Amino acid sequence: MTADSEMEIKEAFNRAQKGHNNKAKLVAVLKNRYNTLEDKTLFHEKFIHYLKYAMIVYKREPAVENVIEFVAKFASSFQSSSKNDKEGEQQQEEEEEDEEEEDDHPFLTFIFNFLLESHKANSHAVRFRVCQLINKLLGSMSENAQIDDDLFDSLHQAMLIRVTDKFPNVRIQAALAMTRLQQPQDPDCPTVSAYMLILDNDSNAEVRRAVLSCIAMSPITLVKVLKRTRDVKESVRKLAYQVLADKVHVKALSIAQRVTLLEEGLHDTSEAVREAVKTRLLPSWLKHLDGDVVLLLPRLDVENCSETALEVLKAIFTNMPEEEMLKDRVQLGTSKLIPGDALSCENVIYWRALCEFVRAKGDEGEEMLEKILPDAATYADYLQGFVRTVPVLSEAQRAEFNSLEMAMRKEFISQQLIHLVGCLDTNEEGGRKRVLAVLQELLCRPQTPASLVSLLTEKLLSLIPDDNRRIQMVAEIISDVREPIAEAGPPLDEAQDRRRQIKLAEVKVRILEARQALDDCIAAQEFSNAAQFKDSITELENQRNLVLQEAAEGSQPVDRESDPDTLLRCLTMCAELLKQMNIKTRIGPTLSAIVSSLIVPCIANAHPAVRNMAVVCLGTSALHSKELAKAHMVLLLQIAQLDEVKIRISALRSIIDLLLLFSFQLLSEKPVTQATPASHSPGGQEEEEPTEEKGDLAGDTAQSILQLLSEFLDGEVSDLRTETAQGLAKLMYMDRFSSAKMFSRLVLLWYNPVTEGDTSLRHCLGVFFQLYARESRAHQEVVGESFLPTVRTLMNAPATSPLAEVDPSNVVELLVELTRPGTLIKPSANHEVCVHDSMALRVCGEILKDQTAPEVRLYAKTLNNLEVSANEGTRQELHALLLEVTQVVKDRISLRAVEKVIDRLVDSKEQAEQHTETALQPLDINADEFVAEDPSKSVKKPKRGQKKTPAPKSGRKGSRRAESSEESDGENVPESLPRARPSRRAKTAALERYKLDLNPLIDQEANTS
Repeated sequence: MTADSEMEIKEAFNRAQKGHNNKAKLVAVLKNRYNTLEDKTLFHEKFIHYLKYAMIVYKREPAVENVIEFVAKFASSFQSSSKNDKEGEQQQEEEEEDEEEEDDHPFLTFIFNFLLESHKANSHAVRFRVCQLINKLLGSMSENAQIDDDLFDSLHQAMLIRVTDKFPNVRIQAALAMTRLQQPQDPDCPTVSAYMLILDNDSNAEVRRAVLSCIAMSPITLVKVLKRTRDVKESVRKLAYQVLADKVHVKALSIAQRVTLLEEGLHDTSEAVREAVKTRLLPSWLKHLDGDVVLLLPRLDVENCSETALEVLKAIFTNMPEEEMLKDRVQLGTSKLIPGDALSCENVIYWRALCEFVRAKGDEGEEMLEKILPDAATYADYLQGFVRTVPVLSEAQRAEFNSLEMAMRKEFISQQLIHLVGCLDTNEEGGRKRVLAVLQELLCRPQTPASLVSLLTEKLLSLIPDDNRRIQMVAEIISDVREPIAEAGPPLDEAQDRRRQIKLAEVKVRILEARQALDDCIAAQEFSNAAQFKDSITELENQRNLVLQEAAEGSQPVDRESDPDTLLRCLTMCAELLKQMNIKTRIGPTLSAIVSSLIVPCIANAHPAVRNMAVVCLGTSALHSKELAKAHMVLLLQIAQLDEVKIRISALRSIIDLLLLFSFQLLSEKPVTQATPASHSPGGQEEEEPTEEKGDLAGDTAQSILQLLSEFLDGEVSDLRTETAQGLAKLMYMDRFSSAKMFSRLVLLWYNPVTEGDTSLRHCLGVFFQLYARESRAHQEVVGESFLPTVRTLMNAPATSPLAEVDPSNVVELLVELTRPGTLIKPSANHEVCVHDSMALRVCGEILKDQTAPEVRLYAKTLNNLEVSANEGTRQELHALLLEVTQVVKDRISLRAVEKVIDRLVDSKEQAEQHTETALQPLDINADEFVAEDPSKSVKKPKRGQKKTPAPKSGRKGSRRAESSEESDGENVPESLPRARPSRRAKTAALERYKLDLNPLIDQEANTS
């Protein structure tokens, strides 16, 4: 190889650094030079020699990136040299020979071997550039490119090692390099296994994103990609949805997976993730279904996930033009109604979503709403006609799947039609009265399904703005529903009764004959025939019971006063009424009568559903009356302990609501009628005694209720435990009580592995801790007081306890972060004292109690993380305690941590003294004389009357800055100048970044050689 060739290689690398140069032309020129050489060994060596200058730079400099891109294009050009030849018509043998030549090209093989030898280098920059080059080389090859099996295995093994590298950037490039090495059809493919391991365990979000972007889809990898939609990082979740939109067909997902994806994606906390679902995932699914939205609905199970389907439809309507929305997708007739025989779950949910979406536009959508919805009176008749077609199933019909499915489908359609009542224009009096009449008639109708009662009541009350009219309306409906029916049915037909008796006698005779035959078979030891006769006897007895049941039903009238279905219907209407009422509306005579005659008696009903609804009604009604709450609070507490789980949860919710509204003083207050007026008290002393007794009673009551709730936290019923934790969090946040012990219980419950699967509990407490601690200084003091009890509980937990698996350092870190002064929404006016001061003193006292305890090291680490205030008294006391700790603690790690805290206190104290001396230094009257003697100091001396710049109050960092300035040669630079320097340095660094050039390094190497 001549010197000219070496110069051409060097020139090519120099020019490749510039982004504006045409790299394809550089590749062509250098390649032509390479082809003219007979001995290519020296060319290989020089090429690698100049490449190494770029490979030792870890930073993503533009010049280095251009060189890497040039090298990848040059090396891959040998593999694709005959790509254009394949476009012509050649024989199969010639194509195979060309491919072999490409695979065995010496330069490409040499580059790969060099990279494989360098991937284990100590320098992370070299490892990064090796993986980057392999990624670019493999990516530059044609789709049908082939490489040697040994080279494939070597590359594979090298990249499998590098995906576990210490540096995330190396792992990213290694993962991208293995994109073309994966074999998704092979369930044992090591690349796919490595990808799945990275998705599950890699701590760096960018590495997980890199794997998501290149992993091939298969039934195995699909599960891992779906799991990344719940990643902790927003960017990973967003990319996961984009990958699913681009690589996965909608039919490849199950209904549960589709619903979960949409439900979680549309409710994601990140706006970017929600937009990815709306603009990427949904359009991709619609594209697979030819853009038909109605075809998507059966794939979402709208009957069981109606709310998710509604949100999906409204998200689709957001980006859909008006003409597309008005397409006749729901087969609306001339009357703007769907014919009854054409109603289905899919088109009715589409109709409802479209109407609600247009209704939400306000005046802009009024004209469009008139095209898809009739007037109120017409729609009321339409609704009444369809709800009447919903069948009432008997016990035998409920056992048949087809009959049950048809009834459930009609109930679902009825629910959606009732929801559409909210979109009607009821401003016109006639239409509104017609709608009210239809809803009232449907509520009074016994055949109306119980699942529609709550919804019908809600829509009825929404049309009546006045609470008194609402109460009167519901009371009338309840009276009509509970009114005993005088005539149980049509007059008893004697002929039908005679036929029933004949049938009953016939069945009895057949039973006797079958029993006789059974005895004969047993006597003759014909056991197979005996078994058949036994089965026939059982069937005949069932027929006899059915005939007797029909006779009993025909002879007894229905007692609607005690019928469970009727009571449940009435209680459901009461619950909806109480929920719709204004909280300031008091309990009047009508509601009092309903409570005493309907709600309270149903508390003792034998049917759990009736009892549960009665508890809900009692708790809700007590919110409107303090007297009613005091009268029934004890009853609710008893129900919360003794009844079924569902009813206990309802009672617990009612108790929490009452305590939130009336606080814990509820049970301690005497009724108003028994209270002694203050004016009748003869003296001040006699007034104080009841107040003290009242306070003691309130404390005892609160203590007993909290004790009860604390027992629920220790219970095995997860739903009850979750509801209790949520209730306690609400009470503490609203300052109904304050307890460090209870806060500690909630923290331990949050970290307890037993609650790992309870996502609602974990989410609720996680939000509560942040909001509670940021609300006020008093809340932070509660958190600070809970610090030591929480740590003691964790450290003393036995090995069999689940708390033994909890890392105490994580709990300590949480409590320290919650009590930082800077996290308060409204910082305290007293800046000199903070919660960390008291925590530091307590921790020091705890260390001094037992210096050999295993938690001493944890306490010492905690002291380093606390932010002690500038209060001089606190600092002196803490400094004295820390010095005492250093004398008794023997553990080196703990001792070193305590000494760091002492050094920090001393540094801040010296800085404060220096600041005080500088600020209070008297003016020197002989300043002019000193200036005359030493003119060199005139620039540094302030003029008479001019103040010096005070030292910064930045704690330890400020003291180090001051020390460094004193040790320097010179001059104490004013504080204003160092503040301006970082911006100048930042600008200079930004300019230097784009000025980085490899030429000086290359020239320096050439000169030394």
